[in-house]
Amino acid sequence: GWEVYAVFRLFLLDQNKDNYLTLQDTMGEGKRFHKVKLEWGFDQFMAHKEFNNACNGYLVDDTCVFGAEVIVCKERSTDKGECLSMVKDPITYKHTWKIENFSKLDAECNDSDTFSAGDQKWKIQLYPKGRGNGIGSHVSLWLALADSATLPPGSKIFANFTLRILDQIHANHDYGRTNFWFSTSRRFWGWNRFLTLSYFNLPSAGLLVKDSCTVEAEVTIHG
Repeated sequence: GWEVYAVFRLFLLDQNKDNYLTLQDTMGEGKRFHKVKLEWGFDQFMAHKEFNNACNGYLVDDTCVFGAEVIVCKERSTDKGECLSMVKDPITYKHTWKIENFSKLDAECNDSDTFSAGDQKWKIQLYPKGRGNGIGSHVSLWLALADSATLPPGSKIFANFTLRILDQIHANHDYGRTNFWFSTSRRFWGWNRFLTLSYFNLPSAGLLVKDSCTVEAEVTIHG
C-alpha cells in the first residue's frame, strides 16, 4: 500500500479579465491520499448560476479552463516504510547564460556553465536547430542535472523551474514554466518546441541581438 499527503489549489480562469479564481484547503496540513481515498476536492466549488453567467468569464463560448497546483508534502509506502521529505521553505535559484556568436554554434546541443540549486549541480541545454519534434522549426530548451551520479540510488528531486529567453528590446520575455521529478534515469526536462526559429530570428522580437541571446533559469527545489 501507499499514501501521499498533498497540499493543492484548484483554479478556474476568468476569461474576461484573464485571471484565476483560486480555491484552496484552509487546513494547510495536506490531504491524505491512499488506495481507499483516491480523491479530494470541493463539493460546492461554485454555484451553477454564477458559473454559467458569461459576464463572469468562467464559461465563454461553451469553453472553460481549469488548473491545479499540487505540492506533495510526504509520500510513503506502507509496505516498505519509505518516506519523502519536502523542503519547508524552498529557495529559488537563478542562473543567467549569455550566448555570443549564436550563428556560429555548430553543436546539436549546447550546455551552459553548471550552477547550483539545492544540493545539486544543474545546466541549461539549448538546441539551436531544435530537438525531437522541434527539429528544423524551433529552438529547444531544457533543464538538466549536470551530474546525476551524485544522487543516492533510488532518490528523486522535485523541482519547479522556469526557462526564458530574454527580449533585449522590449523586456517581453518568452518563457516556459513547469515542474518535474528528476532522477538518474530522468535527468532532464523541457521543451522541444520552446520557440519557433522564425520568431526567434526576427530582429523586432529582440531575442537575438548582434548575434547574441540571453537565457535564464529559475529553479526551486521542493524535495
